[in-house]
Amino acid sequence: MPDVRLASPRGRWILLTTVLGSSMAMLDSTVVNVALPRIGRDLDADLAVLQWTVNAYLLTLAGLILLGGSLGDHYGRRKVFVIGVVWFAAASLLCGLAPNAGVLIAARALQGVGGALLTPGSLALIQASFHHDDRGRAVGLWSGFGGIGAAVGPFLGGWLVDGPGWRWVFLLNVPLAVVCVPVALRHVPESDGRPVRAGAAADAVGTSVGASVGAAAGVGKGRPHGRRHAPFDVLGAFLGALALALVTYALIEAPGGSTGVVSGAAVAGLAAGAAFVVVERRSPDPMLPLDIFASRQFTAVNLVTLCVYAAFGGFFFLSAVQLQVVVGWSALGAGTALLPTTVLMLLLSARSGELAEHIGPRIPLTVGPLLCAAGMLLMLRVGPGASYAADVLPAVLVLGCGMVTLVAPLTATVLASVDVARAGVASGVNNAAARAAGLVAVAALPLLTGMSAEAYRSAGAFDEAFGRAMVLCAAVLVVGAVLAFATVRRPAPDCRRPECRTHGSVLAPPLEGERAKGRLTLGDG
Repeated sequence: MPDVRLASPRGRWILLTTVLGSSMAMLDSTVVNVALPRIGRDLDADLAVLQWTVNAYLLTLAGLILLGGSLGDHYGRRKVFVIGVVWFAAASLLCGLAPNAGVLIAARALQGVGGALLTPGSLALIQASFHHDDRGRAVGLWSGFGGIGAAVGPFLGGWLVDGPGWRWVFLLNVPLAVVCVPVALRHVPESDGRPVRAGAAADAVGTSVGASVGAAAGVGKGRPHGRRHAPFDVLGAFLGALALALVTYALIEAPGGSTGVVSGAAVAGLAAGAAFVVVERRSPDPMLPLDIFASRQFTAVNLVTLCVYAAFGGFFFLSAVQLQVVVGWSALGAGTALLPTTVLMLLLSARSGELAEHIGPRIPLTVGPLLCAAGMLLMLRVGPGASYAADVLPAVLVLGCGMVTLVAPLTATVLASVDVARAGVASGVNNAAARAAGLVAVAALPLLTGMSAEAYRSAGAFDEAFGRAMVLCAAVLVVGAVLAFATVRRPAPDCRRPECRTHGSVLAPPLEGERAKGRLTLGDG
């Protein structure tokens, strides 16, 4: 049984290792957006390259992250985690040295492979190593330090972009790996074959930043304690990732690409998605058990999730560019401008979950998206010569209040809408919906708003397209609010009531840690 105590020297080393490893992936997820305008100028790249700089990482992470968790369970969580850290650092070095846009995009895709190996392993090592009495506190500390990293990330990224240069946003991962790997090899016990709850690493997949349809949907299927994983659903993972990749390609390349190629990619992506559904329906051990959607509330809340996180993904992708290209701020100014959303989420999300438990989720899931929509409409005031105090801060505060109002109740409602034995797969599907929605939004918004390939080089052109994008994001949030008001109902009195206090990432649904019969059940919405 796992028996490391948190207060022991080994316990502290394990916590340090997991925090360092997960911080590498988390920093990249929060700082790259701030660096995009400078990357585009230095590499003489168009808007599509900036989109791929974000999405290449998310696509490979999405396609391989469940495999990374499964490999950790079979071959040793520490071993796969260390390989992931080294891989991620090597890919980061390649990003930092990239001579052109093509190499940068390829390196970002390789980063996603490393992220798929290290991200599930960081939380799985806690699950597999700590004594059950300390596991909840260890996860909380891991999450808390991750929240600090998420808050520091944009500030640090902006400082690096304005100072040493955007390449250091990626090169920063190398010294983190140099510290992390020796500590892991010396102080972290290997955990393969140990009698912890089966699928610890796979259950951690849902916590990852960027988990997607083919990946996170396979998290935790309620397997009995002590069982090894069933064979990995390779065909399902491949089809899910392929569908997402082809649709994303079609959306990004549509403005300037060949009509035949774009149309072919779109049709092939839809066909791959349909094949994925067929394979999962017929598979004896599918990644995504489709019968989970028999719960109308579960289905409805995931539709709300799609709306909410599509808007969030589009907002955070475009706003950092708007503040630099149109308003004229430095990368550091743009990175710190959005910090209040992070602070509000970290400070108030747990209280929001408690409020929703008393009044029911319907009101928070209706009011929250409407507040977020209002915040995005307030961003229409952010143009040339905008003032932070008068224009940006009010929008960011309203948006942050909306995020606080809806995120924790959204996750709690998802987990409460299915049987407790299926909480793992429910949380994975919800995280998949969130990540996939953000991914597609980054690909689709420039197309839908008429943003040209060179728009980010012109303050006037980008400002016009940004305004249309904020209106579109606000409209999607209103649709989510209407869906929530029409479909969400208070869970049954005897259902599982998640607290949703633990955040692995500010822009990802919260994790859930529950003490039950001496073990921690981890889920993330």
